[in-house]
Amino acid sequence: MTDLSTVVEAGGALAGVGGLGYAKVRAPRVYWSLVGLPIAASRFRWTYGTTMDVCGLTVQPSGLRAFMVRNVARREVQPIPPKIRRLKGTSTGLVVSLRIPAGLEPADVAAASERLRHAWGVHSVTVVESKPGVVELRMTGYDVLRRVRMPRRIKAGPMVIPVALREDGAPFMRNYREVPHSLTLGSNQSGKSMYQRNLIKGLAKLPVGLIGIDCKRGVEQGPYAPRLSALATTPDEADRVLEVLVEEMEARFDLLAEHQVSDLWSLPERLRPVPLVVLVDEVAELFLIAVKKDEERRDRMVMQMVRLAQMARAVGIYLEVCGQRFGSELGRGATMLRAQLTGRVVHRVNDKQTAEMGLGDVAPDAVFAATAIAANRPGVAVAGDASGGWSRIRTPRITADEVVAVCREYAHLVPDLPALAPFRPATPAKPTPTEGPSLIKPRPVAE
Repeated sequence: MTDLSTVVEAGGALAGVGGLGYAKVRAPRVYWSLVGLPIAASRFRWTYGTTMDVCGLTVQPSGLRAFMVRNVARREVQPIPPKIRRLKGTSTGLVVSLRIPAGLEPADVAAASERLRHAWGVHSVTVVESKPGVVELRMTGYDVLRRVRMPRRIKAGPMVIPVALREDGAPFMRNYREVPHSLTLGSNQSGKSMYQRNLIKGLAKLPVGLIGIDCKRGVEQGPYAPRLSALATTPDEADRVLEVLVEEMEARFDLLAEHQVSDLWSLPERLRPVPLVVLVDEVAELFLIAVKKDEERRDRMVMQMVRLAQMARAVGIYLEVCGQRFGSELGRGATMLRAQLTGRVVHRVNDKQTAEMGLGDVAPDAVFAATAIAANRPGVAVAGDASGGWSRIRTPRITADEVVAVCREYAHLVPDLPALAPFRPATPAKPTPTEGPSLIKPRPVAE
């Protein structure tokens, strides 16, 4: 009887270990909550002081404190690490709030993030300054970008949409009010199209006008025609659409001047024009020319895009520019336009120079991270902005059919813009399944 119970207990233990192993691979959130979080929290508390000391994140105590420790507590004076204000576990990691002592700054903690990651055995450590003198260590217990699962509850707002998941488990939000214009770079099969799908899916649900510029004959943006206010599929059409947008921008500035306000969002809602988002699929097609006579058109388009990037934010016109490269080799005006695109998202690229084009002038520390993206992880990108901060992100995988369905569902939100009516794409009819002839050759009948 005793032997039987021992065998049953051993079998139960093996089943438990196997279940944890399965959960670690297939349900990492469950495994982290049950096993990883208690272990990581214990390791953090037991090794915190020593880890901070060897990472150079301690300071000498003040003279008064050193005197009290030496003469009252009768202990040896030790360097002081940042004080732990709060330790909170999440479904993906740990969040630790630290009070930085005098003599340290957030950059010192950020520079040691890789050493802290290895010391505490977590997947990543992100340092965020929450307020002066206080930083948050956002530790991720496992690779949340391996299988992207967006949080169920996401706080969105006007012109704010979730596009991807960040490395620390938080959603990456595209906020047009804060970052009006953005540049997305990446090589073929890197995930640019998936990023744009998520962007269009989120924008389609908002009361905005979407203008597509896809000079590859509309193969990328053509399916989203039910939700587009305009679609340019050739450089000539793009030239005319950009000219109309510049005229629209000037008319909106006249409206702002008439009501003595500085931007679109200061107008009363009944007078406020609808925001417009211009989606440029491959910016190089607007710059490159085949013959000399097209040079005048190219220069005109570049000038119009630069004007929109410089001034259109105030009147609610925003640019989303995509491309494989965006450097001075494209021609005159390329560098000027790139400088106006505050938001940067760089997917896997073929060379370091392309990563520097996208991130070198806004977040130089992120260039190496962009060049280290593996080819077997499409959708992974590095997002940076003018503040110098950056983070790894990955877009959830969705199909073009899903985005088309959303565009059809919200087609009633397409605004009435008479100036863009000539460029409104024809909405293709919804395909209906039809029975055609079978392509399977019938098997011969045996006699």
